[in-house]
Amino acid sequence: MLYSSGTTGRPKGIKPTLPDRQIDEPGDTYQALFGPMYGFGTDTVYLNPAPLYHAAPLRFTATVQALGGTVVVMERFDPEKALELVQRYSVTHSQWVPTMFVRMLKLPESVRSAYDVSSMRVAIHTRPPRAGGRQAGHDRLVGPILHEYYAATESNGVTFIDSAQWSERPGSVGRAGLGTIRIAADDGTVLGPGEIGTVYFERDERPFEYHNDPGKTLAATHPEHENWTTTGDLGYLDEDGYLFLTDRKAFMIISGGVNIYPQEVEDALALHPKVLDVAVIGVPDDEMGEKVKAVVQPPEGVDAGPELERELIEFVAGADRALQGAVVGGLHTTSCRRTPTGKLVKRELRDRYV
Repeated sequence: MLYSSGTTGRPKGIKPTLPDRQIDEPGDTYQALFGPMYGFGTDTVYLNPAPLYHAAPLRFTATVQALGGTVVVMERFDPEKALELVQRYSVTHSQWVPTMFVRMLKLPESVRSAYDVSSMRVAIHTRPPRAGGRQAGHDRLVGPILHEYYAATESNGVTFIDSAQWSERPGSVGRAGLGTIRIAADDGTVLGPGEIGTVYFERDERPFEYHNDPGKTLAATHPEHENWTTTGDLGYLDEDGYLFLTDRKAFMIISGGVNIYPQEVEDALALHPKVLDVAVIGVPDDEMGEKVKAVVQPPEGVDAGPELERELIEFVAGADRALQGAVVGGLHTTSCRRTPTGKLVKRELRDRYV
């Protein structure tokens, strides 16, 4: 039984529905789903840069080994070391989170170009950002071999998209490969294309429950369909069934009655060379209910003062004028703690500023 990351609260024990098969019998979901999708086999050399106590690194490592491949496990992520390992072991497959790609892209060009990554056939990317610039940068780093998916430890559903599909629908996390996607309003009403709501996956039966917490299990279940479950993400479908994520429901900021999705601001600021990391949170405000605060962590050697604040405000305004107000008067510089799999621990930041 695996636990969630705890980015929005205490980690939750995720108790799966046990399959009607023995461990040594065929029919493993991950082997059947991800093996053909990414071409895992006996000639696979898979680089795992993330800790094995998280769901995706553990499951992908086990799947590659079960299908006869070789796994290279990093003790901890380091951007240059990762490139060096790809070259040393002729890595064919790897999996990354957005933070890892951003930090590799921010290495000096002379460092990045010193390593031969031509052995890579598939670079798997989880939870891609909405901003198009970072995806384009990733393609420049590894070539048009990016395969992205959206899933959760709960294994209630999966979407897939490759580089060619992404170029046609920038920002999408793809179409469903496991389960049927449903977008619903807070009252459970199913929404149409382009309408933002909670992302549910419909399965034949509910695939999990939260250990010793029936209340959270109920909260993750659609009010009318017990086989529709959600992990709290918000998004919308286009006319062709491609899913676009906006943010986690727990992170959405409501200011003056307007829904603000922090990821939009984070994606814009993350592209600036003087930003090592960034988190956007909502804090209480007497007039607006909540106000937006951008917390920026500059790289070592960069002064975090008024000049940097002005530079970042102008940068965001240049990227998207509508986002400028989300930074003005709310920019702070501090460290942004992430889990080893790259997820922001926003509850700590909120607690600090609230």
